[in-house]
Amino acid sequence: MKKHFFLLLSLVSVFCSCTDHEDDGKYANFLVAKPLKISLSEFEDSGDIIAPKPIEESGKIYAYNNYIFVNDKYKGVHVIDNKNPENPIKIAFIKIAGNVDISVKDNYLYADSLRDLLVFNIANKDNIKLVNRLKNVLQDNIIWPMADIYEWENATTEDEVLVGWEVVTERRLKEEVQLMFEDVALNNTADARNTGQGGSLARFKIVEDYLYAVDNHNINVFNIQNLENPLDLDDIYAGFDIETIFNRDNHLFLGSKSGMYIYDITNPQTPTFVSEFQHGTACDPVVVDGDYAYVTLRGGNTCGATESGLYIVDISTITDPVLTKQYPLDGPYGLGIKGNTLFICDGESGLKVYDKTDVDKLKEINHFKDIVAFDVIPKENNLLMVGDNILYQYKYLKNNISLLSSLNLD
Repeated sequence: MKKHFFLLLSLVSVFCSCTDHEDDGKYANFLVAKPLKISLSEFEDSGDIIAPKPIEESGKIYAYNNYIFVNDKYKGVHVIDNKNPENPIKIAFIKIAGNVDISVKDNYLYADSLRDLLVFNIANKDNIKLVNRLKNVLQDNIIWPMADIYEWENATTEDEVLVGWEVVTERRLKEEVQLMFEDVALNNTADARNTGQGGSLARFKIVEDYLYAVDNHNINVFNIQNLENPLDLDDIYAGFDIETIFNRDNHLFLGSKSGMYIYDITNPQTPTFVSEFQHGTACDPVVVDGDYAYVTLRGGNTCGATESGLYIVDISTITDPVLTKQYPLDGPYGLGIKGNTLFICDGESGLKVYDKTDVDKLKEINHFKDIVAFDVIPKENNLLMVGDNILYQYKYLKNNISLLSSLNLD
């Protein structure tokens, strides 16, 4: 397999000099997953708190008391003082290698660092401290994209750590790609307390004295009665391509690339499967309000073949979720609900705001265009939204919202 892989790399450069006539149908476009990696020393140095720095790629957003935490994908977390929402201020950066998620309870922040779970005491925002590190408790925490080719041979060396994948489109010789596929096939035969609030894209969720962290296949369960010293409990296998987690009452709602899975946490240390709602392959966050689950599906590219849209699923019978209505969207990511208002981050199409009083007839009440919308948190007094390295805050009006402030994180 190795010789075929490196031959493919050389063919890419050769092809660049070919004309359309020379192509003669021998080449095709393939989705190629290229490794994103960091040095082993950088991974082992996770937990440092440094002065504010420009963001590289904004990820998920989390709100706790008067502070906002914005993930810098695979790098760490930006800490923002939001006592005055009209003038938020960056105050620190927590370096966490491979980080994509956090959750907070009673001034203890839990963060993933690839396989490890880190615990920070954030009671004093001017003196944040790493107080614990649980090693190798998140076994399948790297997010795997859908691609035709994975550049396995170039993934890491002994001095590097894989944190994720970047997917690009490349033109490859079809015959050589087929040979590589054949080699692969042969080789494979052998809460009520003081917790914060995350968006719909979250993979961490605190419910009372338990932290639930989903990876690609499992629900990782931690007892956090002792906030500084979490107890790692047995993982619960939940399927494939798990992406997000949402909680309502005694149920967890997991979004995956193939459907929504519902788990009962009446016994909090052992979530039990209740039911599932299947859809075509797509990236899939979910939020729940009343008798309905709202699921955004982002198709195309690395997320699958399903057309992008909003699925509204009737969960009044929790053991038998049923699709009620489907609405088209362009390329949605996170979503949130405040009362009868539904907020959808529709990627490059901006933030869309709907009146969901009648789920069969959603009414668009606002559309903020010319922005990139990624993740959103509807708070009691204002709406938080992040996208394209900018933190937006909106003020609720009687039947609408208006922009309150924007903070460029660069």
